[in-house]
Amino acid sequence: MTIQELDLIRQRKKALVDVRRVVKEQGEKLAAETGYRKQVLICGGTGCTSSHSMKVIEQLEASLAELGIHDVLLVKTGCFGLCALGPIMIVYPEGAFYAQMTPEHAKTVAEQHLVPGGSVVTELLYQGTVTENGIIPFAETPFYKKQLRIALRNCGVIAAEDIEEAIAAGDYAALEKVLTTMTPDDVINEMLASGLRGRGGAGFPTGRKWSFAKASQSEIKYVCCNADEGDPGAFMDRSVLEGDPHCVLEAMTIAGYAIGAHQGYIYVRAEYPVAVERLRIALKQAHEYGLLGKDILGCGFDFDIEIRLGAGAFVCGEETALMTSIEGHRGEPRPRPPFPAVKGLFGKPTILNNVETWANVNPIILNGAKWFSSIGTETSSGTKVFALGGKITNVGLVEVPMGTTLREIVEEIGGGIPNGKKFKAAQTGGPSGGCIPASCIDTPIDYDNLIAIGSMMGSGGMIILDEDTCMVDISKFYLEFTADESCGKCTPCRIGTKRLLQLLTKITEGKGEAEDVVKIEELAEHMKQSSLCALGQSAPNPILSTLRYFRQEYFDHIEKKKCEAGVCKALLNYTIDPAKCKGCTLCARNCPVKAISGTVKEPHSIDTARCIKCGACMEHCRFGAIEKK
Repeated sequence: MTIQELDLIRQRKKALVDVRRVVKEQGEKLAAETGYRKQVLICGGTGCTSSHSMKVIEQLEASLAELGIHDVLLVKTGCFGLCALGPIMIVYPEGAFYAQMTPEHAKTVAEQHLVPGGSVVTELLYQGTVTENGIIPFAETPFYKKQLRIALRNCGVIAAEDIEEAIAAGDYAALEKVLTTMTPDDVINEMLASGLRGRGGAGFPTGRKWSFAKASQSEIKYVCCNADEGDPGAFMDRSVLEGDPHCVLEAMTIAGYAIGAHQGYIYVRAEYPVAVERLRIALKQAHEYGLLGKDILGCGFDFDIEIRLGAGAFVCGEETALMTSIEGHRGEPRPRPPFPAVKGLFGKPTILNNVETWANVNPIILNGAKWFSSIGTETSSGTKVFALGGKITNVGLVEVPMGTTLREIVEEIGGGIPNGKKFKAAQTGGPSGGCIPASCIDTPIDYDNLIAIGSMMGSGGMIILDEDTCMVDISKFYLEFTADESCGKCTPCRIGTKRLLQLLTKITEGKGEAEDVVKIEELAEHMKQSSLCALGQSAPNPILSTLRYFRQEYFDHIEKKKCEAGVCKALLNYTIDPAKCKGCTLCARNCPVKAISGTVKEPHSIDTARCIKCGACMEHCRFGAIEKK
């Protein structure tokens, strides 16, 4: 493909994509240019797919065919972000945001909205867009209003499997600019000036990493993408790959040009079948269109990319372990130095960035380093994508400028804590991060602030915890994960994670002693100083942060033998309040171990010696007579 052919595709499809980015009136004007009266975008990401969005698409196709409608375009996109409302469907040019769609709902929308002269089906809309004064654009709702989508700019906007829509949306424009107007040094200087830091966790300056690799003398160099997203509750990278895979291919090619590499590898976990399939489609299309391979855009630069599937080892998120796995060996970290920029994959200079980092490259090249660095904070430029989950109303994917406060994310974007519960903490950074207490809710979120309060950015998981959460149990959960995922190569991590887990288990079972806390803190310090890689060095972080802010909870478990949150089973006792019990027998009939006795219409009682504390009785009681203490 020539540059002229690339520009022709961009011009031909531009109006089609622009309809999805503008307000209603402008959209109606653009729609006339496209040949489609309506465009229906349906989320084809993993979240909505698991909620049967593909059945919604099938029904919509059938309904349109039955109605004889041929001027409506159906587009299967990536994630829109508001995963709690999936399956999501948006109709343009109106921008009508339909939520929690079913095949029956799709049929209704086709018959009432998509027919010529039809109107929006208000009762099926996301109610956040419905106001007393009419329907507002979904971009003006609290969930989207404070977001700034840079990495996610095309997710939920373009057909994820159509390279021409990706080109029309701006993908490969930065590559064209780089190959025709910039030197490798120009590219690296732009990345340095942008202040972009790695979004995979450590926050190392991206431009500096590229400059080190460029300076390394070798005829062979490599560019790698870390798509082995392993943090519990994290799905940022997956969503980018599912919604806009070409932005990663383009960015890796630009990096190859900048450092003098001609081969790239994307290491993606096999548990991401949708992302893997779309990556494969994107690679095939990029080759067919001459955007990968030999003599890209006729500019004399060669670059190719291959996929390598990971088997789900969390440790392979560490750069040297990832490269060892690509080489065909057991995924274990290597000592550093030498760092990968000097000696990485197959012993050659290598740069490795994660998916979200790559997704920021195109906007930086096209809009300039000054633009990017003007967003965020002085030490943390740009935006950050968070997978917002846990005890929060709006579960989903959010992208906000660095420096946005935790309060804004929880209370405004996230919609607050459901069921009237109080916010207790936010866990960021996955198993390597820490817990941010309610007292720090006004902290601006960036790399340095999170470290200062005992947490870290990590890849971007953000789990919200409410008042019913036991912080000792949360620490134990993450230690179970890291103990299981330790590769076992170094003693501090292999033994340390298991010993920390034993101590936490002892405390949650009511067998803890005060000296166990001292042991935990001493062992945690040894692990941080002597573990080989970041997995072991950061494994104690969840415990240390909870000890810092919720220390009393540990001593309640140890001294009072009590879990105030009512989570640790060994410390619980279920009792029946005779004043509230009506003797309906529902609790007794649902107890799996027959620990409840009593006669009909008389107060019942629980044999605490026999009770296994499963909570079935409390779940089935209709009178609130059962309490756990």
